[in-house]
Parts: sequence; C-alpha cells; structure tokens
Amino acid sequence: MTIVIGLAGGLAAGAGFVAFLTVLGIIPRLMQLTKTMKYIQAYEWGVVGGAVIGGWCSLHQYTWQFPAVLIMIIGLTSGIFIGMLAAALTEVLNVLPTLTKRIGMEGKLILLLMAIVLGKVCGSLFHWIYFVNQ
Repeated sequence: MTIVIGLAGGLAAGAGFVAFLTVLGIIPRLMQLTKTMKYIQAYEWGVVGGAVIGGWCSLHQYTWQFPAVLIMIIGLTSGIFIGMLAAALTEVLNVLPTLTKRIGMEGKLILLLMAIVLGKVCGSLFHWIYFVNQ
C-alpha cells in the first residue's frame, strides 16, 4: 500500500511540475529571453535530469564535500537560474503591470522593480550575515 501511495504522490507532483512548465510556457520564454533556442535539448535534459536527481537525492541522505569555490559557483549559477525562472514567470503572467495598477503606481514600474531588487539583495545579505555566519 505504501508503494501505491508513494507512486501516486510522485505522479501527482510530476504532473503538476509538467503542467507548470508547459501551460505557462516558462522554459520556452526563458529560452526566448536569453536567445538560446539552439540549446533546447540541453534545457530538456537539464529539467528532466534535475527533477530525477533531485527526487533521488531527497530520498537518500547524501553528504558531499566540495571546495568553497565550487560551492560559490554552484550557488551563483543556481541563484541566476532561479532568478531568471522567476522573471520569466512574472513576465508570462504579467504580474508587475497588474500590481502597479492595483497599488496606484502606474507609470512607476521602474521604482517597483528597483524596490523588489533592493529588497531581495538586502534580504539575502541579512540572511547570509545573520544566519550563515553564526
């Protein structure tokens, strides 16, 4: 019974992930923004490989020891990818123009973007300084 529940949960999560990527068109829009349409197979393998490896690693207790420089590079590239994915999602859903209209900041989209960017930078620095370096 546990196997069936685990399989059903995995299928539901996988279907949700695929629906998120396909219905919203996040990956194609990301490729369009970065002008990297020729690397479509690399994107496909990256998404599938990341999902499979991430799922496998979440089921096991792996511990790796990497040099600090490699960890910084992995963290930087992961942050860039997540930021670009969030930007593509925001653009696809037209979140920011709708938000500026709702809060009465029409014509001040740049100010809203700068506030979001500075908030992310300050929040990241606070987290790094306060929680990581204790």
